Formats: sequence, structure tokens, C-alpha cells
Amino acid sequence: MTVTSQRVVTTRSARASAHIGRHAQTIAIAVVLVALLIFFAFTADRFATTGNLFNLMRQIAPTLIVATAMTFVIGTAGIDLSVGSTVALSGSLLAIVLQNGWDPTVALIAIIALGALIGFVNGWFSSYQHIPPFIVTLAMLSIMRGTALRATEGYSTPIDGDLWIVQIGQGRIAGVPIPAILAVVVALVGWLVLTRTPFGRYVIGLGSNGESLRRTGVNTRKVGLAVYVLTGAAAAVAGVLIATRLSSGSSNAGSGFELEVITAVVLGGTSLFGGRASMLGTILGALTLGVIANGLVLLHVSPFYVQIVQGGILLLAIFANSKVWAKFGAIRK
Repeated sequence: MTVTSQRVVTTRSARASAHIGRHAQTIAIAVVLVALLIFFAFTADRFATTGNLFNLMRQIAPTLIVATAMTFVIGTAGIDLSVGSTVALSGSLLAIVLQNGWDPTVALIAIIALGALIGFVNGWFSSYQHIPPFIVTLAMLSIMRGTALRATEGYSTPIDGDLWIVQIGQGRIAGVPIPAILAVVVALVGWLVLTRTPFGRYVIGLGSNGESLRRTGVNTRKVGLAVYVLTGAAAAVAGVLIATRLSSGSSNAGSGFELEVITAVVLGGTSLFGGRASMLGTILGALTLGVIANGLVLLHVSPFYVQIVQGGILLLAIFANSKVWAKFGAIRK
């Protein structure tokens, strides 16, 4: 082998190693997901059936939709704790306005616009008034949940099953649940925006060094505002999916939903400190959480343990995110 050939091989090897280093956490969660699929397929009788897999896809759709938007928020070093309460308020108000005779199309548009407005408030306080997003969204969490409770007085509000809007949560296209199709489309668009557009680069730049990005002429406040509008609208869509799937709106919906969404995003390799985001990792993270919840239920494990497992996974993901993978990436560099 000539010296030139050796250099080419060495260069290719270094590039491959660097690529693996950058995507180590995504690769790791993919391996975990495959292991879980194999484990539950052999231990839970109904896990690998077509009906259960479609049910799994329907269940994780709201999480994946909001996690896609949350990837942008966390990529900017932000956080949105209000998504669960927005889900509850959106589903509750949808049921209430439909019961009051609103046209389903108008109701759907109004609910998504409301979610975007909630996100706008979060983004305005965080990006324009420089209040820490943790504080802003924690306050909005309480406000939105309280508003949902006041609107419903603590009761579930039924949705007429004859309305076409119910098909959003219960319908199928070519046998595939509509929520699953919507989730795949949203995730694909999110991946394209994050990896193929200037906005995606601005999100990562804002999370890694916002001041440098601002000096290049980018309006960083608008970028910060936009990502919260995205999560607000996504949470409203999730609220619609859950309400139409259950044919009722409840102020108790979305309890702990923000924990599940953030876990999915961080588990997939997006840094809580901003500057690094993986949409593919988010998809795998959401799938992993869904598989764990579904598999444990089929194994007749108490559903209370699901939250314990999710909390433990979040803690381990944050530890790996800030310690293990950060050091691994530094070594590769």
C-alpha cells in the first residue's frame, strides 16, 4: 500500500470515528430500542401483533408531535414545562365549543391558534423580557391547568362521535391510524427544518452561542419566540388528538406529559444546555418510551411504575447527556 493510499484510509477512518462520536447517543438509543422490541416480543404475548403495534403508534403520536417541537426549544437552551397543561386546556375547550354548536373546522383552527398564542406568551417573556424560560413556562403550566379546571369544573366533556373531527383521533387511512400518520409527517418536517434550513442552523447557533449569532445580523429574539410558538401549536394539536381519540375533553389530560416529552428529547441526544439537537434521536426516544409503557402494561406491571421508569430514564439521560457523551465527543474532537 502506498503512502497516499494509507493517508486516504486514515482520513476515512478518522471521519468515520468522528461521525460515530457525534451520533453516539443516537446510536445507543437505537440499540436500546431494538433490544426492548426483541425483549417484549418474546415476553409479552400480544406485543408483536399488528393491532398492538398500531395501538402503540396511536398512543405515542401526541408525544412525538410535541417532542419534535420541543427539540427546537431545548436546542436553543430553553425549556417548555407548559405543554401538558396546554394539552389539557386545548382538549377541554375543543369539547366545550363543539358541545356549544361550533363548526368543527372553525373549532380546530381556533384551538391550534390558541396553542400558538400560549407559545407566543412564553416566547415573548423568555426572549424579549429575558425571564428564564423555566420560570415563565412553570407559571404558564399553573395558569393553563387552572383555566382548564375552571372551564370544565373538573368534569369531562363528551364529544359527539358523529362529528367528522373525531376521525382525527380514531380514524385510519389504509389501515394506519391517522394520529400516527400526522406524527410521522410532523417529525419528517421537523427533521427537514432542523437539518436543511437556515432556521435550523439559527436554533443550534442560538443554543451554542447566541451573542455570536446576534452579531451576524440574525434576530435571535424572533428565533427564540418562534420555537415557543411551535411548541404551543404542537401541544394544541396533541390535545386535539387525545380528546378526539377518547371522545371527550378533560382538564386532567396531559398530566406528566411535559416529563414524557422532555425525556424523549433528552434521551435522543439533544443537549439540555443547547447547541446540539437530534431529530432522529427524538423520534427514537419517543418510540423507546412508548415501547416501555406498552410492554410493561402487557406484562401486567402496575401503570404506576411507568412514571417511575420514565423519571429514572430522564435522570440517566441527563447524566449521559452532560457527562458521558460530552466527554466522548470531546475525545473524538
